Amino acid sequence: MTWTIQPRSKFGRLDAIISGEGQQVVLIHGVGLRAEAWSKQIINLSKSYKTIAIDIPGHGESSILTDNFKLKEYTDIISESILTPSIIIGHSFGSMIALDLAFNYPEKVKSVISLNAIYKRNQISKDAVKKRFNNLSKLSNSNPSGTLDRWFGKDHADMRKNCHQWLSSTDPRGYYNAYKVFSNKDGPSDTNLKKLQCPALFITGSKELNSTPKMSENMSSLTQNGEVKIFDKAAHMLPMTHAKELNLILNEFIKDNS
Repeated sequence: MTWTIQPRSKFGRLDAIISGEGQQVVLIHGVGLRAEAWSKQIINLSKSYKTIAIDIPGHGESSILTDNFKLKEYTDIISESILTPSIIIGHSFGSMIALDLAFNYPEKVKSVISLNAIYKRNQISKDAVKKRFNNLSKLSNSNPSGTLDRWFGKDHADMRKNCHQWLSSTDPRGYYNAYKVFSNKDGPSDTNLKKLQCPALFITGSKELNSTPKMSENMSSLTQNGEVKIFDKAAHMLPMTHAKELNLILNEFIKDNS
């Protein structure tokens, strides 16, 4: 029952699944998802670390604090809850937030791991994500089938089923607000990447069409202490589809950079 909804604790103004003891690791999910998307990482990492998988504002059990959030507001709300230097791990939109945390609150970030992050989309990708945003409503959720096809293809029926449920049941205002930021941003700036001093690991899949291997390679090359890992035959949801392999990489990186 890996993907079963789990009890929450408060993490500042947010709700989160909190488990384990030791070095604090904060997990930030993507648009339309919830903390359970990290279930296999929570189970594994909490054996050695205090693992905090948050629900971002307007997702899971975390309330919408205001409409029309900007990236800074997502970052600030999470930052105010981090009271001890932490390892920050983000996926997709969560990677955008994780990197922004590292840029703006370096005293709170020991190292950052960015999964399936975007960076300098080409025009086709920009047009596609804008089109998807323009079809969204604050009043109701769209049919998630197209999203799930991009994430999983036709494979991983159990994971598709759970993501379908999460995408269909998330607060439409929360989804709209987050996707607005995600569609309007083009990833981290070169200036911020060059200034980043903490260890950084950029991960994506070889079959990822929107957060491509080249994006991760380019971001890593600009940082002072960056690494890159490309998972063969993985696409957008590698924290779920390639959890065993990912957990090995995460444990090794955290051990070396805590």
